[in-house]
Amino acid sequence: MNALNSPTPHVALGFTLAILVVFVIARKLRTSQQIDYFELSGVPAPTPLPDFDIDKAKPRPYRPFRWEYHQNMSLMSMEPDWWLELESTYRERITQRKTLHAQHGTAIINALPGSELACRELMEMVIQFLCARYPNQFQYHHRTGTFVNRILETTTDTNRIHPLVFLNENVPEDFLIPMEDPRTGLYVLCAGVSCSAVGWNLGTKIGKPLHEIHAPVPDYAEKMKFSMDRFFSNMPCDKPIQRGSWGLEDGQPLFVLPGSHEMIARETRQRPDMKVEDIYLRVDWQTLRRLPRSKAIVFNFKALFTPMTDFRNEPYIPRLLLKILREGKPSILQYKGLWHTEHVALPALEKWAKEQEDKGLVPADWKERKLDESPFFPNWDKQRN
Repeated sequence: MNALNSPTPHVALGFTLAILVVFVIARKLRTSQQIDYFELSGVPAPTPLPDFDIDKAKPRPYRPFRWEYHQNMSLMSMEPDWWLELESTYRERITQRKTLHAQHGTAIINALPGSELACRELMEMVIQFLCARYPNQFQYHHRTGTFVNRILETTTDTNRIHPLVFLNENVPEDFLIPMEDPRTGLYVLCAGVSCSAVGWNLGTKIGKPLHEIHAPVPDYAEKMKFSMDRFFSNMPCDKPIQRGSWGLEDGQPLFVLPGSHEMIARETRQRPDMKVEDIYLRVDWQTLRRLPRSKAIVFNFKALFTPMTDFRNEPYIPRLLLKILREGKPSILQYKGLWHTEHVALPALEKWAKEQEDKGLVPADWKERKLDESPFFPNWDKQRN
């Protein structure tokens, strides 16, 4: 039974009870002092951006490439300023996410009974972060529960909307909430909003423990199955982490259903008329943290798309990526779905790597390795400006 789907009377009752719980919690919160989640979690508040302009904002150019390439989490400490990053595609993505939810329902947003407090807590933490980081774009009135989004020109009563729906309509990030099952000690996906899934959807993962969710991931069972639940159990609130997952895509696919025409074509066909300008790097920049009140874990990520042609002017990136595509473990490359673009990507990377050597940007005898600037590249901040 889930709290966001009501095709039958008993499920409708569950939904009603869930709304009641959220209403009671909201009423208590309105009459009490506002919770400072920065202090409670031990994660500092972000640096405010009073001059932020959403239309000019560029995402940081994540290039989470590494060599030698092994299947592991490749974790880094989360930077408090960058838990949620807004950039110029904000309006477009929010519109896209609302449309996806209208089309696919619980494949996009779903929540099991028992996740109500975690969902509400997550919404409140997100609101506090947005208002602290982007003070001219977002305001929140604690006593009324009113959230004002000046980018979209919307006003929302947070006491009358499901927290996950609120997140989907205001934040272009996916949020997945695993919670510990007290009977088994395993972490189970209990709630989430996910518009950025390729080849899977929330409906295929909800209610499953971590090892079943990650069953398709190469080497997961052998290398990470037993450590992941232990890692989740021991994760403190004040030590959130981040990492990046990446792939090369034909265009900018945000949400692709398993078994769909698009997914089948991606797995079985190399488009003969594909051009290098058609290929985009997709990076899912991910963070993982524990909620301080409910103790649930939140895994959130945002899909960022960059034209592959940008690599031409990024030192070391063509050579490093070329090494991964040529010599990476076949099962991992297959899982990433790189085959459908490699017939165009490989020749372009070879050309650009040679150009960078000829210009003296990369030494000819350089041994491919993870860059010191990872997850970025040398002088990325100067190029960005």
